Amino acid sequence: MSDILLKEEKDGILILTLNRPEAMNCFNFALLNELNTVISEANFDPDLRVIIITGASGEKKAAFCTGADLVERRTMSPDDVKRFIHTISSTFSNVQNVKAPVIAAINGFAFGGGLELALACDIRVASSNTVMGLTETSLAIIPGAGGTQRLPRVVGISKAKELIYTAKRISADEALACGLVNQVVEPDRLIDACMEIAHKIAENGPIAVQQAKFAINKGMECSLDIGLGIEARAYAITIPTEDRIEGLNAFREKRKPEYKGR
Repeated sequence: MSDILLKEEKDGILILTLNRPEAMNCFNFALLNELNTVISEANFDPDLRVIIITGASGEKKAAFCTGADLVERRTMSPDDVKRFIHTISSTFSNVQNVKAPVIAAINGFAFGGGLELALACDIRVASSNTVMGLTETSLAIIPGAGGTQRLPRVVGISKAKELIYTAKRISADEALACGLVNQVVEPDRLIDACMEIAHKIAENGPIAVQQAKFAINKGMECSLDIGLGIEARAYAITIPTEDRIEGLNAFREKRKPEYKGR
């Protein structure tokens, strides 16, 4: 792995840092491919419990990710642009569907594809200096990496239309008020706040957490009746696990369970 995506893992928590601070961590093909590879491999790591994605700090203003690299975009042929859109969309779908919960640690500007990446994550925590928005219509395009689909599911259709049609940039507090982020903290507390959430998740049965994520994500795409069927199948997967028996034994013995993901 190159240095454009930093990787740090401890206690089953993987921190991925987009590391193009000179370009405000915007996505070029290389960074997208790195992220896609790491996320894909994460599905096969039996010890992984949570993923945190954030952006590297640089000399410029703090940025989580400011979307596509428009400098690279200007050099692309029409076919290359199509390939880029497909790559960024499929990468973010992989982020959404990776087995482990993903937390976005939004540490500054998050525009366009940067906010779309955050929307593909399960939980979003923003630093108080964050400014975010789906600003594509100001460039005469639309969000093309899931923004028109994921934002309405998070903040509701009417608010999503307002934000996308106007290309409005909003503060962290505004994002919290409309449910776009789960929590706002001071910049020096951002990673610690995300780690606190990650540790709470990691204490629970990993198979149960994975199946809960699957049931929520897939259930939101269909009717209630079908969603309940998805939930029932996901629940059934947890029944024969060793972790379920460990949870019952730990409760009876009044001790902390030791889950193994089996």
